[in-house]
Amino acid sequence: MKVLGRFSARPAMDGDGVNIKRVADFINTRFDPYLMIDEIKSDDQQDFIGGFPPHPHRGIETFTYIRKGGFEHRDQLGNVKAIRAGDVQWMSTGSGVIHSEMPLADAEDGLHGFQIWLNMPAKDKMRPAIYQDTSEKANPTGTNQDGAQLKALAGHWQFAGNDRDNDAEELVSSIQGLAGNGAIADLTLAANGHARIDLSSHEVVHAYIYQGELEYIAANGDLMTASAGQLLLLSAELSHFNNAISAETGLLLLAGSPINEKIVHMGPFVMNSQAEIDQAVDDYQQGRFGKII
Repeated sequence: MKVLGRFSARPAMDGDGVNIKRVADFINTRFDPYLMIDEIKSDDQQDFIGGFPPHPHRGIETFTYIRKGGFEHRDQLGNVKAIRAGDVQWMSTGSGVIHSEMPLADAEDGLHGFQIWLNMPAKDKMRPAIYQDTSEKANPTGTNQDGAQLKALAGHWQFAGNDRDNDAEELVSSIQGLAGNGAIADLTLAANGHARIDLSSHEVVHAYIYQGELEYIAANGDLMTASAGQLLLLSAELSHFNNAISAETGLLLLAGSPINEKIVHMGPFVMNSQAEIDQAVDDYQQGRFGKII
């Protein structure tokens, strides 16, 4: 595994007082096509009980993955869904979505989940919204004999198994069509676990560590350790993921192709010019986004 850069998540607050950890770049777009990763992880309801009351989006895709607990999603399109542990939800917001995400009343044992933002190319930013989730279809999962498990959350993945098996297993999620050819997976490694994943079909690959520690060789040859809350920028090739630390390690893999377009960002809107941002604000204020019924 060749690591090209490392970034650390910072504490933040969003919605109605929800405490999160966030990695984001809306200026240099170093994570293109990805813009932001928010992680919510707490056993204390006060950290997330306020949830995310109704709010708008335009020009982005939101990808939500829940590992523990859950949210109820509502939007102006008429979707009302409980997104629980193991579920994925994807919204290509296009010209506009208003939605809310509120903690489920029966999620009493804490919450752990992620919301990832992807940029949309200019040609798609004003198309109708698209909604999908996996609440009725499990995400395909592959395992090997070296203590690794890969769960395909979006796109196609080549899970090469272990060093004794050169045949790659193709895992295809039911969630397809993310902006920037996005593909997202959840990789877990047992203590001293090992996985081989063919990433050569992607132009960019990132790994966000949400649990444990991961060892890697830096560009200068030094042995380094990345820990929970850090995002690694990887080279897109056949990658070996190792965990020599005596604890289970979990990481989100985010792959895709850069969109390479200038963006202008303001709150929930990501467009290509200030005029488009001004129009989004006016459309929202004038009620043109609709409302949740």
